Amino acid sequence: MKPAWAIGLMTGTVLDGYIDIAMIKTDGETIDAFGPWELAPYPVDIRELLGRTFQAALAWQFKGPEPEIFREAEQALTEAQSLAVKGFLERHGYAASDISAVGFHGQTVLHQAPEGGRRGYTRQLGDGAMMADIVGTDVVYDFRSADMDAGGHGAPLSAIYHKAALRKINAGSDTAVLNLGGVANLTWCDGDHMVAFDTGPANAPVNDWIFAHSGGDMDEDGAIAARGTVDEAKLRTLLEHPFLAAPYPKSLDRFDFSASMADGESLEDGAALLTAFTAGSVGKALDLLPSRPRRIVVCGGGRKNPVMMREIAKRTGAEVVPAESVGFRGDAVEAECFAFLAMRSKRGLPLSFPLTTGVKAPLGGGVLAQARATA
Repeated sequence: MKPAWAIGLMTGTVLDGYIDIAMIKTDGETIDAFGPWELAPYPVDIRELLGRTFQAALAWQFKGPEPEIFREAEQALTEAQSLAVKGFLERHGYAASDISAVGFHGQTVLHQAPEGGRRGYTRQLGDGAMMADIVGTDVVYDFRSADMDAGGHGAPLSAIYHKAALRKINAGSDTAVLNLGGVANLTWCDGDHMVAFDTGPANAPVNDWIFAHSGGDMDEDGAIAARGTVDEAKLRTLLEHPFLAAPYPKSLDRFDFSASMADGESLEDGAALLTAFTAGSVGKALDLLPSRPRRIVVCGGGRKNPVMMREIAKRTGAEVVPAESVGFRGDAVEAECFAFLAMRSKRGLPLSFPLTTGVKAPLGGGVLAQARATA
């Protein structure tokens, strides 16, 4: 298959109010070229709707019928993301016919990892057929269900794209990729040997803490944490959480580590503690790898927080650099990943692997919604 243009979409659990849209030319094995990318704002009402949907999902916990709000949110976010793709194509001078596929991740509202022989469950909202009709191109969606049906964690799926990106810059096992979204995930490769797992929380607990105690959306530039002091004794206790020492593969839901870890702290000290906990969790993750990388390339929103970046360097002993320093597009990497995965899915190539999600053998995934033929 010749490389073709694909679009990837990502909206993370951190609810930053943006739709990540990125375009790459790929055959699902290598990255041939990078196209345009944007952070498109969600309509304000959808962000509020998704917040209520998260709360309904937490109460549901995969027991009984799905909350009615899921369908309302699914239709609203699918329409919003579809219109965002149409606008993206128009602004950059492309037609739907120029695009082989859109990789539509959807919105994760609940994730329950497998545990103790019990299978896991995940729910991403997103109507691929609806998007295919609106945009007029093939859409690949529901990337995680096949993996979880086969006993995997359904996450992280970004490893195979991170591997291709590391190969493009000729990086070896001394370099790992860390994504800091709502949850943090790490990818490490040594040739064809590939390991990936969720390391712990990233921005979600800090953002929730800031919102609960000040009404703000996030700790902009780490300014609030910078004014605080980390309670190192409390941090050591938090870092004894069994998830952090558990062997990979492993995955997390956005709410598995909550802002309540900082209860009793001031606004500033709580932000400092939660930021340091994210960093310390990364340090614990490096301890699990076959060899410890000397450099961590960071993508996702957390790389814009200088306090978090400094804390990760301090608590891992590694060189911590933003994605842009090696030629990656830090805000686009995860969306690019789903463009890449869409092309792999169309080709029947595996998306998940034993040391990334825990499936027994490399496994394909994704559901194809084909664009309707036009007369």
